[in-house]
Amino acid sequence: MIKAIAIDDEPLALKVIETLCRQIDFIELQKTFTQPNKALKHLRKFPADLLFVDIHMPGISGINLVKALQQNTMVIFTTAFSEYAAVSYELNAIEYLLKPINKKRFEQAVNKAKDYFNFIHNTGLSEDKHLFVRADFSLVRIPLSDILFIEGMADYLKIFIKDQKTVMTRMTMKGIAEKLPEQDFVRVNRSAIVPVNEIQSIRNKTVHLADREVPIGNTYLEEFFKRFPKS
Repeated sequence: MIKAIAIDDEPLALKVIETLCRQIDFIELQKTFTQPNKALKHLRKFPADLLFVDIHMPGISGINLVKALQQNTMVIFTTAFSEYAAVSYELNAIEYLLKPINKKRFEQAVNKAKDYFNFIHNTGLSEDKHLFVRADFSLVRIPLSDILFIEGMADYLKIFIKDQKTVMTRMTMKGIAEKLPEQDFVRVNRSAIVPVNEIQSIRNKTVHLADREVPIGNTYLEEFFKRFPKS
């Protein structure tokens, strides 16, 4: 069960969240607050797993409230203003919901929170493991088995996914390599990571995938051929 708190200076907005939470069997909405300062004081004593936080509030904004938290709490921002999406991304929000909040978008957001909660607590994971990255101002869940190729571009990555659009995320190659199971992925050069099960053949210093050929960088040759010895 995910323990949640909702913070919004509009009582009607809190009623909407309460109603939606009652329809979700894995969310326990413990308290609601119309005054963000009181919410912050409560959270410092009684941490929650998930916060629903409005951005525009008197006294302290939702953004500053999240910045002031000294705990790793999942956050779903709720607001009537779309221009704050980039800020929510920087604060690692799970999702960014625009008011009026509809049931479908709410369910998508809390299901994403559930997946991430299970991921960080290692509970309820199936053998179909997955990766979480931040893209399009929210958290994106990617099954590891669906990754076709990862391409590095300075501080950004392009993750090519089976039957889905390519995901662009701000992350380094080193950062994503640390999140991937070593037995299932191999770094081929400075800007390429490939899934082992997508390798169709290796010829000379080139890895052949279904739709591309990837050169093996000189720095990675020795380590690569330890895993895939030349015949």
